[in-house]
Amino acid sequence: MSLLELHDVSMIYGSVKALQGIDLTVEKGEWLALMGPSGSGKTTLMNIIGCMDKASTGSIVLDGVDFTDVTAGNLTMLRRDKIGLVFQQFHLIPYLTAVENLMVAQYYHSMPDEQEALLALERVGLKERARHLPSQLSGGEQQRVCIARALINYPMLILADEPTGNLDETNAKLVLEFFQQLHREGHTIIMVTHDPKVAELAERCIVLEHGRIANRKDRRIVCREEEVS
Repeated sequence: MSLLELHDVSMIYGSVKALQGIDLTVEKGEWLALMGPSGSGKTTLMNIIGCMDKASTGSIVLDGVDFTDVTAGNLTMLRRDKIGLVFQQFHLIPYLTAVENLMVAQYYHSMPDEQEALLALERVGLKERARHLPSQLSGGEQQRVCIARALINYPMLILADEPTGNLDETNAKLVLEFFQQLHREGHTIIMVTHDPKVAELAERCIVLEHGRIANRKDRRIVCREEEVS
C-alpha cells in the first residue's frame, strides 16, 4: 500500500527548473534512497515531500491526504503530525539539553513529556547524556539526538538528508545501524545520500539528474553505476 504519491511534480524558481515532471510512489515500510549530483534537485524534492516548500505544479498525496493546494499553516500541521526530519546539520537548540530539545518537538505536537523524551534518548543509546548540551556531545551523539527528536511524535514518514554527511566512519556506522533497525520495525524512510554504500542499505534507489528522475533500476545496479561514475 502506498504512503506517498507524487504526480508530475515540478518546482520552478524564476527561470530555473529545479524539478521537472517527477512521478514517484513510496510504499508503506519502504526505505528509498535518493542519489544524484549536486544541484540535481534532491534537497528540493525532500523539501516538498517534507511540507517545507510547495511545488509549482503537480500533486502530492501523503497517507491519502492531497496537500497540493493547502495553506502554509496546514503544511506546518502535516509536517508536525506525519513527518520526522533528520538533517546533515543537526539544528539542535544550543542552550537546551538533549532531553529539552526533544521536549520542544513534543510541545509543537502535543504536550512535553520528559519521561517519554528520556525513553526516546535511551532508545538511541543516550540515556546517560540526556542532561548534556549539544556542545558537550560528539557529532554522532548529536545526530542520534536528532533521530530521537524525529521519532518523538511517532511520524509515519522519516526524511533523512545526508544524515551521515558530517560524521566519522564509526559514528556513521552507528547511525546507519539505527536506520536499519527502524526499517526492520516497519518505518518508511526516504534518505538522500551521495554514498553508494549507504544507498545499498535501502530497498530501492533512484537517481536525479537536472531535476528529473534519471534512473529507477534495482538499487544494487544503481549503486554500482554511481560508484563507478
